[in-house]
Amino acid sequence: MDSIIFCYRHLNEKFNGIRKLKPKKSIKNYRWGYLYVVLAALMWGLSGSSAKFLFNSGITPFQLVQMRLTISAVLLFLCLLIRFSSLLKISRKDILYFMLFGTVGMAGVQFTYLFAISKIKVAAAILLQYLAPSFIALHSVVFMREKLSRITLIALIGATLGCYLVVGAYNLEILSMNFAGIISGLLSAVAFAWYAIHGEYGMRRYNPWTVLFYALLFGAIVWNILHPPLEAFMHSYSPVQWMWILYIGVMGTLIPFGLYLEGISLIRSTRASITATLEPITAGIISYIFLNELMEIPQITGGIIVISSIILLQLKQEQDDNAPSMIRAQRHTD
Repeated sequence: MDSIIFCYRHLNEKFNGIRKLKPKKSIKNYRWGYLYVVLAALMWGLSGSSAKFLFNSGITPFQLVQMRLTISAVLLFLCLLIRFSSLLKISRKDILYFMLFGTVGMAGVQFTYLFAISKIKVAAAILLQYLAPSFIALHSVVFMREKLSRITLIALIGATLGCYLVVGAYNLEILSMNFAGIISGLLSAVAFAWYAIHGEYGMRRYNPWTVLFYALLFGAIVWNILHPPLEAFMHSYSPVQWMWILYIGVMGTLIPFGLYLEGISLIRSTRASITATLEPITAGIISYIFLNELMEIPQITGGIIVISSIILLQLKQEQDDNAPSMIRAQRHTD
């Protein structure tokens, strides 16, 4: 718990530092955005193997999601209440936004992805979910009237191609896969994109950890309605199982989702989502090291392409004036 509080104190201090800076000077924080998302992707990838262990021990995906959202929501509430109670305050007019964000975004991502992997292969579900960067970019161009730089476009194509190779999608028989599973996988990409886009919108007014808390809160409420309330906690688990459940709740949910929003706050959703494609690479490496799963040459090539695409994104260091951190800083200087 002390380590979690320390992390929150550090991140909140950084946020306060951003608020005090003038917009032109906050470009120094730009590179932190990539670091936050990279750390989030690594944590998500590491938690995948932990989830596999729990599934193999008899815990269902639906039970695990109920526990991870409930645990992370409670822990974050306690941390904010004890250390940063001001971050719990939101305007009444924004309650509907947070309800939709937690339901469609947080709970929606969890449900559609789990349903997809219950119908089709995990590799296919991962590939479909990581079409999210393309949906985010499309939203930026069509609805926000923003232009993608050539570097961003190349990185987007490279990251998508790299994910295709990393998950071994070239071995999948697409035409023979379950149609409902494919639709659910596509919806998981839409939900993930929706989470990133609307998280960016909320962070124009609120600290990333405020946005995350209410996403987790309403996501947990939804999952305790869809699944019998607290049913997952009413079973007898071994100490090892509880250790991994708590690990996933904190290191696989609470911290990485927070870091991901911190990243979006600084580099915006398109760049953050492209950078997050490191997750399947991390999962693949962990599976290779600990589960003795072989990685083929195309998969290794895909990993190199993804990493190269992320490096390419950072070659042109540019501070986006529409980044939530910049907008919040501008409001405090006006």
